[in-house]
Amino acid sequence: MSKKEVDYVKLLTYKPQERMQILRGMSLPEKSATFEKLSPYVQQSILKQLATHEIVDMLDHLDMQQAQRIIARISSGKRRDKIVQRLKGDVKEKIEYFLRFHPKATLSLINFNYLFLDSNLTIKQAAEIIGEHYEETARYPEVLVHKNGELLGEVQLSSVVRERSTSKLAKFAKPVQTMTYQSEVNEIIDNLVSTNSKKMVVLDHDTSVLGIIYADSARMLFGHLPAESLYDFAGVDDSEKPFDSIGKKVKNRYRWLILNLATSFLAGSVVLAFQDTLDVLTILAVYIPIIAGMGGNAATQSFAIMMRGLTLGTITLQTSLPAILKELVAGVINGFIIGGIVALISAVWNGEPLLGLVVGAALIGAHTVAAIAGTFVPLFMKHIGKDPAATSTIFITTITDVLGLLFLLGLSTIVLL
Repeated sequence: MSKKEVDYVKLLTYKPQERMQILRGMSLPEKSATFEKLSPYVQQSILKQLATHEIVDMLDHLDMQQAQRIIARISSGKRRDKIVQRLKGDVKEKIEYFLRFHPKATLSLINFNYLFLDSNLTIKQAAEIIGEHYEETARYPEVLVHKNGELLGEVQLSSVVRERSTSKLAKFAKPVQTMTYQSEVNEIIDNLVSTNSKKMVVLDHDTSVLGIIYADSARMLFGHLPAESLYDFAGVDDSEKPFDSIGKKVKNRYRWLILNLATSFLAGSVVLAFQDTLDVLTILAVYIPIIAGMGGNAATQSFAIMMRGLTLGTITLQTSLPAILKELVAGVINGFIIGGIVALISAVWNGEPLLGLVVGAALIGAHTVAAIAGTFVPLFMKHIGKDPAATSTIFITTITDVLGLLFLLGLSTIVLL
């Protein structure tokens, strides 16, 4: 055990007045690893002072057996139930997000039969814990080893059987294949079909272990299809790289360009539908590119923010409502600002205050639609397994152009004719 770890245990044990300040100043992996080594009395004292969400975060770093033992030390049955429900809900939500790579993937694909043991434990201590686990579950677990709460690797059960009882687990830890539950779909599939590892550890965003997925089980799910078929089956293409061949670049893009051509005709049909209005109010032709340009730029800003969140894994379709509402309000406010400026310029330039009012209102509508489209479309494309960076702009452009022109030409028809 390192000096730093010993110091934490001693500080939390012998300085009760400073205990919570010390604990809350530690990183989450350190907090979980140290808490596990404290006496039951100190653990119980800390649990009484921690908020429910703090206990859930800490237990999330431990394996099921460790978490169960700690929860049992909480005296309030009502609080125990609340913590268990929160833990189950968090784990289930993350695992379901990870399993989006296949429509038939279920929670049973993820295995929770593992122990997350400190690397400083001896072989004898680990064997005792494994024995307790077997007595409770009638199954031998996978043995994952951590150092200060960070995954170090795995230890084979054969090492526990044959090595000296006084040896430390850290000596026998071997690297294990890992991936985060927020991994891109094509990355998950690539790892599942190309790795030689028999198992992969699924990690939370805070490096704690969510569970284990066995490569054989995943291959059975896919029916032993080759990698290329798996990408198609999951609805994703292998990511295009800067130095890919010309043929591959054309193949990856031409379908989306054809779709873009079709959607462009849709925007053109809106203009054609209001041909009579344009014949009378030819001045509107000046404002068509302004509406399209400003709507497109506003949508690009929202799209960039969403892509940053998707890349960092901080937002999903399920958690996006607050972000969409904020972008919507920001879009409306920006629409009023830009619409007001253009309305004023139009009223002075053309000498038609009513025309300025119509153009200003159309810009407010265009900015509102742009905010919604720029936010929602990439989230939806990501949700269905498509690359949001490559596919979203086509739909965003279509939505902003079509509805922006409808606002301008429709309002002009109603108000000015």
